[in-house]
Amino acid sequence: MKPLRRLLAACFAFTAAALAADAPFNGLDSHMGNLYRTSKAESRSISPESFTGEKGKAGMATEGTGKNAARDLGQGWKVSPSVRIKAKTTFTLGEIKGPGCIQQIWMTPTGNWRHSIIRFYWDGEAEPSIECPVGDFFACGWGKYCQINSLAVCVNPGSAFNCYWPMPFRKKARVTMENIGDKDMTLYYQINYTLADVPKDAAYLHAQFRRESPLKTKGTYTLLDGVAGRGHYVGTYLAWEARSKGWWGEGEIKFFMDGDKQWPTLCGTGTEDYFCGSYNFENRETKKYQPFSTPYTGLAQVIPPDTAYVPPQRFGLYRWHIADPIRFEKDLKVTIQALGWQEGGRYLPLEDDIASVAFWYQQEPHAKFPTLPAREQLDLH
Repeated sequence: MKPLRRLLAACFAFTAAALAADAPFNGLDSHMGNLYRTSKAESRSISPESFTGEKGKAGMATEGTGKNAARDLGQGWKVSPSVRIKAKTTFTLGEIKGPGCIQQIWMTPTGNWRHSIIRFYWDGEAEPSIECPVGDFFACGWGKYCQINSLAVCVNPGSAFNCYWPMPFRKKARVTMENIGDKDMTLYYQINYTLADVPKDAAYLHAQFRRESPLKTKGTYTLLDGVAGRGHYVGTYLAWEARSKGWWGEGEIKFFMDGDKQWPTLCGTGTEDYFCGSYNFENRETKKYQPFSTPYTGLAQVIPPDTAYVPPQRFGLYRWHIADPIRFEKDLKVTIQALGWQEGGRYLPLEDDIASVAFWYQQEPHAKFPTLPAREQLDLH
C-alpha cells in the first residue's frame, strides 16, 4: 500500500500546487477542470442580430428576415434572426479583430449542403485555412440529417450544426459562406468567441475537403498531402460509398510524417479499427451494421440498403484525435486503403467513392490547398 499512498500524496501535492499557482488564465482553453477560474477574456458573439459582435449593440436590428413577424412588436423582437444568401454569391458571416479564439459555432443551413462552402481565414491570409462543404465540415456529408454526439461536433434535431473546435487567431478572423447552388439559401447562425491574448505556441485550425469518385488509384485514397510546417493532426471525417459486394473496410490508415517516403511512421490495422470499432461494425444478432456516435469516434450514418455487404451503401465515419493528437515537425501525408475481400480469402483493392475532411492544427503559413472540386464533382448521385 505504501507505493499507492506515495502516488496519491504526489497527486494531491501537484493539484494543490496548481491551485495555488498565480499563473495567468486567458479563458481560451476553458474546460471542466478550470471552469471555476476567472479570466480577463471578453465574451463576444456574431449572429444576424449582431453582425459585428460589438459590446452592447446586439438585437438592435430594424431590418431583417423577421421584420414582418415582428411588425406589431418592433425593434428588439427577433427582427433579424437569419440571413438569405443568394445563389452564386459569397456572404461574410463575420470578421473579428484579434487576438482571440472562436469557441463555438451553431448554424442551420438550408438547401444542398454540398453547395454551401464554408471558409475560415486567419490573420488576413489570402488563402483559407479551412475550406469545406458545410455538411462535411459538420460530419454530415451525405446531405441527410445525422445525429452526432461528439466533443468536437454535435448535430442535433432538426438540422442544427454545432462546432466546438477551438480556433485561436492573433490579428483577425474572417468566416464566409459561398452558395454555389442555383437557389437562394437561408442561414441561421451564431459564432461565439472570446477576445484575449493568445499563447505563443498556439497553432491555427485547418480543415481540408477532398473527394475521389471513383478512386484515382485503386485501393488507395489520400486524405491529406503537402502539409508543411509544425503541428498536429486532430480529426478525420469520411463519407464512404462502398461499390462492391462484401466487406469494404480492411484497409489501413497511414501517417507519413517528417520525411517518411515509402513507409509511414504510424500504420493502422483496418478501417473499422481506426474508427475504434471492430469486426465490420456488425451487430451479430441483426446481421446489419451497427451505427454509433461517441465523444471521439463514430459510425454515425449508415444509409440503405440496410443489408450488410450489399452495394451501394453509404457510411459517415468520424475519428477525433483529441486525446491522441498526431504530432509532426516538418510535413504530413495521410492515406487510407480501400480494401475488401475476393475469393480464396485474398484482399481486393476497391474503387469506391470517398470524400473526406482532414482536421489539423499548424503554425502559419500553410501550403496552398488543392483546388476544391467543381460543383459536378461535389454532387451526390
